[in-house]
Amino acid sequence: MSNATDAVRPARLRAWLTTDTPDSGWQANWGRLYRGWRVFARNPLALIGLGIILLLVFCAAFAPWIATADPTVQDLTLRLQPASPEHWLGTDRMGRDTFSALIYGARVTLYIVCLALIIAAPIGLLVGSTAGYIGGRTDRVLMRITDIFFSFPRLVLALAFVAALGPGLDNAVIAIALTAWPAYARVARAETLAVRRSDFIAAIKAQGASSWRIITRHVMPLSLPSVIVRATLDMAGIILTAAGLGFLGLGAQPPTPEWGAMISVGRQNILDQWWVAAVPGLAIFIVSLGFNLLGDGLRDVLDPKTS
Repeated sequence: MSNATDAVRPARLRAWLTTDTPDSGWQANWGRLYRGWRVFARNPLALIGLGIILLLVFCAAFAPWIATADPTVQDLTLRLQPASPEHWLGTDRMGRDTFSALIYGARVTLYIVCLALIIAAPIGLLVGSTAGYIGGRTDRVLMRITDIFFSFPRLVLALAFVAALGPGLDNAVIAIALTAWPAYARVARAETLAVRRSDFIAAIKAQGASSWRIITRHVMPLSLPSVIVRATLDMAGIILTAAGLGFLGLGAQPPTPEWGAMISVGRQNILDQWWVAAVPGLAIFIVSLGFNLLGDGLRDVLDPKTS
């Protein structure tokens, strides 16, 4: 009897999640999440990307327990040691443990990505939605400003901002955010142009809603799925920009372990002690690939045109 009851419960839960007539908004939201997960789970590459990102988050959260040594401690007697049971990925030219620096560098990478997106995505969403809905001169001015940002390579523009703000991790995040928002503005504007003449927008306007209320309460939420997909795909570019700033000594400052700075340290010995630069470079590649795969999976879920 117990086994039969246990078998019935998942079937009831699945029926509750997939019903076409939900009894409440809460049930409808859970059903939407369940259907989205089923679409996402059919993409094996997206699952691989999700696994990579979860591994990154796990390493960042439990770095003190995963790392085998303090990544900031220097011991010149151990400089440029190859992989060994004591140092799994060898040491750099200052005798610091490469594996521990790699694990703690996941924290820095995740911090840069999350904070840059928290700053850039809302700015781009607001600028693009405002330009697309109001149109006219406002649209021309905002989009020309966006074009100015697009006319410079991201890394070059980030270097200019960091040069003005000064080197450091927080200033690097601000610089990256200032170079990332135009992409979200373009996406939000395109979505807004597709819905601004819809009947429901006209009905809301007829009820006396202001343009600001329509933009923030109705237009921006409709653009949010496309912005989320764009943000996920853009995370790889943010990581590469952050690594470039760290490589040039303008990002995270010593002794903070950061993957771009680790490559900079290892470039002087790359022919003989290749692991010092290759290990953080491989980490950047894998994490960037993970975010791209995850973004492709989310696009299948959030974009109705592809479903």
